[in-house]
Amino acid sequence: MSDELGFVRRMWHLLEPLHAIVYYAPEGYEEAAGLGYATDERWPGYFAWRAAPLGEAGAERVTATFHSFSPAMVGRYVPAAWAVAAPDAVLAARTRAVDRAYRALLGGRTGGQELAEAAALARRVATAADVSGRPLAAANAALSWPDAPHLVLWQAATVLREHRGDGHVAALVAAGLDPVESLVSFAAVGAARPEVFESRGWSGAEWEAARDRLAERGLLEADGTATVAGRALRAEIERRTDEEASAPWAALGPEERERLVELLGPIWVEVIGSGLLPSETTLGIGRV
Repeated sequence: MSDELGFVRRMWHLLEPLHAIVYYAPEGYEEAAGLGYATDERWPGYFAWRAAPLGEAGAERVTATFHSFSPAMVGRYVPAAWAVAAPDAVLAARTRAVDRAYRALLGGRTGGQELAEAAALARRVATAADVSGRPLAAANAALSWPDAPHLVLWQAATVLREHRGDGHVAALVAAGLDPVESLVSFAAVGAARPEVFESRGWSGAEWEAARDRLAERGLLEADGTATVAGRALRAEIERRTDEEASAPWAALGPEERERLVELLGPIWVEVIGSGLLPSETTLGIGRV
């Protein structure tokens, strides 16, 4: 991996938790409940929070843009989410959730100069992102920027993670992997235990059928682990994903990049140290 792509991946690892906290923080559940969403599981709020920038998107559009979830699972939550609350109301509640969660986690840092500096640098990168053909990144990039630095930082992290995610989906499609095959092949290289991927709603029969298809292509061994070819394909997908995510970072010079890493470190520690985020996810951070 080149130094440039290594930096891009490093920034993903730093920024992803800053975005994802809204799906797990108690403040997120409270704001979702305030809108009328069930909170005995995280999915009603998750689909509302993440899909709201798309407007009143139907199940087919959300399935296509989120990619990894089974259509049956998406159909349980979308478009029913918009019968509970309109997207504009969801976005307002999402902002409140982020505001409250960040204040609870970061305390006085939210009003500090260093966080404001980090937010300004991250915003420069996010606004430099070309969102053409990237529906989730484009939808979030089109939202008005908030005033508070901690909210600016979260929005920048969100635009950049969706920009990367849209590029990752394109890399998977180019590799000839459908959504469930994408998960099966990722589990096969040890990104996470297969049980973790059950959260995406695919049935056992669908998972096994995908295994069979990948085995026929020479990508999986009989025990479900990746062959040499399977590992090479996943490595190429990760390389292409990093490459597709790299362009916005040209907005910062070398010293500014290192400064942003320095500024994000303590925030990342607070978020990870909260214990709110799962230690193993379908993203494979820290394992692949």
